[in-house]
Amino acid sequence: MSDLPASLQHILAPRRVAILGASDGPSRIGGRPIHYMKEAGFEGDILPVNPNRETVQGLTAYPTVSDVPGEIDFALVALPAAGVAEAVRASAAKGAKACLIFSSGFAEVGEEGERLQAELTAISRETGVRVIGPNCLGLFNPSAGFYPTFSSSVDGNFPTPGGLAIVTQSGAFGSHLFYTANQKGIGIRTWISTGNESDVDVSELIGHLAEDPGTKVILAYVEGAKDGRRLIASLEKARAARKPVLFFKVGRSEVGAEAARSHTAALAGADAVYDGVLRQYGAYRGSTVEELLDVAYAAQTGVYPTGKRIGLVTISGGAGVMMADAAEDAGLDVAPMPEEAQTTLKELLPFAAVRNPVDITAQVLNNLDLVPQFLQAMYREGGYDAMVAFFTMTASSPMIADTMRDRILKGLEGYEDRLTALSIVGGPEALKRYTDAGLLNYEDPVRAIRAFAALMGFGRSFAGQEGRMAVAVPQMAPLPSGPLGEKEAKEILAKAGLPVVEDRLATTAAEAEAAVRAFGRPCALKIASPDILHKTDAGGVRLNVAAEGAADAFDAIMAAAKAYDASARLDGVLVSPMAGEGVETILGVQRDPVFGPVVMLGLGGIHVEVLKDVTFRAAPFDMEEARAMIADLRARAIFDGVRGAPPADVEALAEAAHRLSLFGAAHADTVESVDLNPVRVMARGEGVLALDALIVRR
Repeated sequence: MSDLPASLQHILAPRRVAILGASDGPSRIGGRPIHYMKEAGFEGDILPVNPNRETVQGLTAYPTVSDVPGEIDFALVALPAAGVAEAVRASAAKGAKACLIFSSGFAEVGEEGERLQAELTAISRETGVRVIGPNCLGLFNPSAGFYPTFSSSVDGNFPTPGGLAIVTQSGAFGSHLFYTANQKGIGIRTWISTGNESDVDVSELIGHLAEDPGTKVILAYVEGAKDGRRLIASLEKARAARKPVLFFKVGRSEVGAEAARSHTAALAGADAVYDGVLRQYGAYRGSTVEELLDVAYAAQTGVYPTGKRIGLVTISGGAGVMMADAAEDAGLDVAPMPEEAQTTLKELLPFAAVRNPVDITAQVLNNLDLVPQFLQAMYREGGYDAMVAFFTMTASSPMIADTMRDRILKGLEGYEDRLTALSIVGGPEALKRYTDAGLLNYEDPVRAIRAFAALMGFGRSFAGQEGRMAVAVPQMAPLPSGPLGEKEAKEILAKAGLPVVEDRLATTAAEAEAAVRAFGRPCALKIASPDILHKTDAGGVRLNVAAEGAADAFDAIMAAAKAYDASARLDGVLVSPMAGEGVETILGVQRDPVFGPVVMLGLGGIHVEVLKDVTFRAAPFDMEEARAMIADLRARAIFDGVRGAPPADVEALAEAAHRLSLFGAAHADTVESVDLNPVRVMARGEGVLALDALIVRR
């Protein structure tokens, strides 16, 4: 691994490795790393430290790390928690650039453990030594035979080197991931478990691996990130390097009700925010081991099309229907073959279905030379970005397997820039004929289609970043002092370029009637109070109020508000003209504890918390990302116009989301949340209008 970037050399390719707490027993925690490295042919120096032995597993042992001759590069610490800090400090004094800590008994066990872990963090900052762990299972680098781990998953089963790098907060589950990946035929570049992350964390490692020429795909298992902005920077780095990041983010709980100061806060569950931010920065989030490894397997090709067109070839009509359904579900385009090509293919095989899926039937067994002709036509005439071919056990038959493989390879010549997968079942030796030839094979063609959809998503994400400028956050005036009611919030947001409905504050029934007459059309009347956040719940809203009913509406609203909260400060009633028809949406900003200010966009109105059709992005972001947010919504088709309604002005909605992201970023230190609900999206060309606004200070 001499091609490692400098940031990873001292972690993954050290030359002199001290094992503190070394054991002579190869099956013990302090003995496994020595045993593994000897078995794997590690060419560096293994330096056991054990005050009770002169030798460990045939190697000279030293009483303390200070007694080791010369400097060390790397220290592995397998000692009781109470002695770890001193061991790390002594290792740093001997020149160690990195310390890997197996030991448990730190932040995972309570206050005393937290104190010990904080001490490790302080030593790391003081000495410059990088700490992996504590409470971790270790790491390995197959290319260098470097195995400072006690994972039993490498016992007699050293992973095949390759391009997949795995970084994981869970050692045991991470072991399961690399073992399963290797069994699937995916080579491993490196595997690093980070444990409690007193210093080095998964977010940082993603950034380092993005710079590693030998890393082609990054798979991360994360329970939570300490520094969301560092994670974002690393994801940006990986995307710029055209390296897909596959994310296994667990923990789908929402923020507790105590955080629900506004609609946005109630919906800004940690998982929903992670989901949006990962999508924003081009990472693929999976929910099962099988799903993520299917994508990692396909990513070994290094092919990331920007299109969505997929060709489907089958010898079974039923399988063809299943594949077509799966492709459409995955958002792919199952476009038909051109008419001229269909005619040509019909001439070759009269009983074939040649539209797409192309069903070549079992008749090809009588003439295997038809296979390359059909495959070539799919790419040459069909112009598909990817193809999945279902051959089932037919292609693994010992009578034809070699010939079939050769015909398939001939049909794919010149199309190495396309994604191709086979779906063949059979014995291991038969399947090996195909995989050894570099062909992808999935027992289930649906899994291939879903994996290809993910790779096409990466292709568009990679291409979309080319020439895209960083979003500059403008200077904005600080928030004014004093309470922030709806009227003040609207005035502040209007100055930030957000379209808000005009209103007037009425402090008496007469003023309310005068305001409605001044607007010249029916109005909405709402309680004006910094203490009442959800006006509808308080009975503080009346709609379509004419001038003749304004005074009564004013009195009713004030009475309802007093009954709802007798201690609330009531400033009066806001009067605003009724907005035109349109789609009700919600926009908001919430200060997330991990990512800082995030923007929410979704379908709005009084049922927003029931529908929960919302998506999030970290602020700030550009118009392209704002459009992507709208595309995320499950009910996005409503913007196209339903039941005679005209298409909505989605471009104006995207502009509002973009401007709100700038506001959120500019006021990151002073704003806890912003709520615009509803935001009425009028017909195309007529813009959007925020009908209500709330700003909560930090």
